[in-house]
Amino acid sequence: MWSEVLPSGKVRFAERYMHPLTGAKMKVSITLTKDNAQTRKQAQKALSEKIDAKLKEYKAVTKKSDITLEELVTAYREDQKTSVQASTYTRNRFAMDALLRILGKDTIVERITAGYVREQLLKTGDSNGTMNERITRFKALMRWGYVNDYVADVQFLDKILKFPDKEKKEKLADKFLESAELTTLLKNMDVDKWRMLTALTALSGMRAGEAIALHASDVNFKNKTIQVTKTYNYRNKLVTSPKTRASVREVYMQPELEKLCRQIKAYTLRQKLLYGFETELFMSDDRGEHLNYFSYNKYLYEKSLKLFGKKVTTHFMRHTHVALMAENGVSLDAISRRLGHENSKVTKDIYFHVTKKMKEQDNAQFQKVNIL
Repeated sequence: MWSEVLPSGKVRFAERYMHPLTGAKMKVSITLTKDNAQTRKQAQKALSEKIDAKLKEYKAVTKKSDITLEELVTAYREDQKTSVQASTYTRNRFAMDALLRILGKDTIVERITAGYVREQLLKTGDSNGTMNERITRFKALMRWGYVNDYVADVQFLDKILKFPDKEKKEKLADKFLESAELTTLLKNMDVDKWRMLTALTALSGMRAGEAIALHASDVNFKNKTIQVTKTYNYRNKLVTSPKTRASVREVYMQPELEKLCRQIKAYTLRQKLLYGFETELFMSDDRGEHLNYFSYNKYLYEKSLKLFGKKVTTHFMRHTHVALMAENGVSLDAISRRLGHENSKVTKDIYFHVTKKMKEQDNAQFQKVNIL
């Protein structure tokens, strides 16, 4: 720091710092009335604060070699507040809390290695599936840090391999219902709105939130289409845009789905007359508001557990749709577009599981053939 006396008699104190992007020498200054020990101390503090403020402006575009995991997570969360949906932000918030606990909030990001990540995950004693989910979330965090210049190099991420998840592979068949199981479930559902919502998601492939958010105007009987442009965020009780850009889509109503939609339209009309409410929703509760996702999921869970000993959730219907379409010879690409999937491993796994099973059944028939 240096000082100079101005013509007015006041004293200007100045300090230099380096611009983090250009490397150029920059200057900040402050003018005080006197030059003594007290004012010098005051000037030094003020100049330091000015420099810190200037450097903070470049924080998002400069590499910080000593950034801690907690600092990176904080920056990541701030970005996600405005760039992702509330449900995604909530999910990632809990995932980041777990990573901070497992890897250490004060850990220097640039010093993290693949071996360290694997070792810390193994110490948790969690299942391979849970550890794999955390690996996915960690890689997403680090890649975000790399893109935003908080992290200099992320090549080591390729060395962090997922743990073998035999349990996940064995339970693939438990992610969807067979056609006969779906029929049995629907026949035994004694609450009309839940039965129709289950059928709607199974026959259309829509997520439960997308179906709950539908307006009557989204269902076009003339063109035989359903416009999926929004979803109901049941945790935050608000309507948002769908999960991804590809999720905004048009679902064609095959005859079976069209018949169901006409039944739902008539049901909603009866509810309006019975309870005296107005609503723009395609399906609603008896007040004209969005259906209660948690009540539906609980009902579905308990009913399926009683019928099949299988814990069915709302997302089963989406997976069931994949299986039903695969059984009917619909291509994987067509199913993916209908679901609004950009690239879903689960959809592919279910599709190939069903088609492989069909092929094995065909081969079993051929094996019995004896022509000559």
